[in-house]
Amino acid sequence: MALTIFALGACLGSWLGTSVAGAAAERGGWRLAFLVLGIPGLILALLVAVTVREPRRGQLDTHGAAGGPDARRVTLFDILWQLLDTARFMLRQRSAVHLIIGGSIATFWSWGLMWWTPTFLQRSHALSVGEAGGLLGPMHLVAGTAGTLLAGAVMGLPAARDPRFVTRFLTWLTLLSTVPSFLAYEVASLRAATVLLWIFVPAVYFYIGPILGLLQNVMPANMRAGAVAILLFTANVANLILAPQLIGLLSDWFAGSFGAGRESLRWALLLLATTGVWAAWHLWVAGKSIRADEARAT
Repeated sequence: MALTIFALGACLGSWLGTSVAGAAAERGGWRLAFLVLGIPGLILALLVAVTVREPRRGQLDTHGAAGGPDARRVTLFDILWQLLDTARFMLRQRSAVHLIIGGSIATFWSWGLMWWTPTFLQRSHALSVGEAGGLLGPMHLVAGTAGTLLAGAVMGLPAARDPRFVTRFLTWLTLLSTVPSFLAYEVASLRAATVLLWIFVPAVYFYIGPILGLLQNVMPANMRAGAVAILLFTANVANLILAPQLIGLLSDWFAGSFGAGRESLRWALLLLATTGVWAAWHLWVAGKSIRADEARAT
């Protein structure tokens, strides 16, 4: 639940990155969009540095277990050793491996599509950058927030105490969400695409908190932060490095080899949309051993 609430920040950030940045880019070019979003970030960073204190760490750690360093005497070697030890333990936890892979592919699928959606709306539906941002912004703010809160509500149900229920729920949600994620880029009508995106966008946020929570439950307390760091690293590589580059290359290939022209991006996104099925499979497999892995972690 706490991690789901934490994930609300992604909804706000995505709304600012589409609506506000889109409007700024339309009025003053893409450089102005970077300034509009960058300056508040610097101000917020300064505010956090001045007002937020570093919390005490290590209260839940079992000192000496699993090579965990004493939180009061941490060196770079300790950090690297603890991270390596976390990775070793994680590889023995079958559900943790599938949660890492499934979560990374889920971000590759969902956010990989989201990064290119404004450009798709401009190319295939003749919207301006400001119009595309204005169309997508409320989806992130309203539907994304609703999806995140709904995830928190579902995780609060008695049935969610069984981790297998959570993995099955995430599996079916991801699998079903793959359908509108594909159709949104296949239909020719802007109105139909808009409706499908309103259905798909909440799914982009739904799995963030639950997967982070499940992963921490199959890791010892002193390894949970490291496990989350590994997941965030692999997920960011998938959706910030691999997905944008791959979609760009596919779009260029379709345009050059098949004469797809402005519709080349549509075909690239349709291929990416099918990877939601891949993510769902890993989440399903994670549920098969998650109970035993939770018991081993404690």
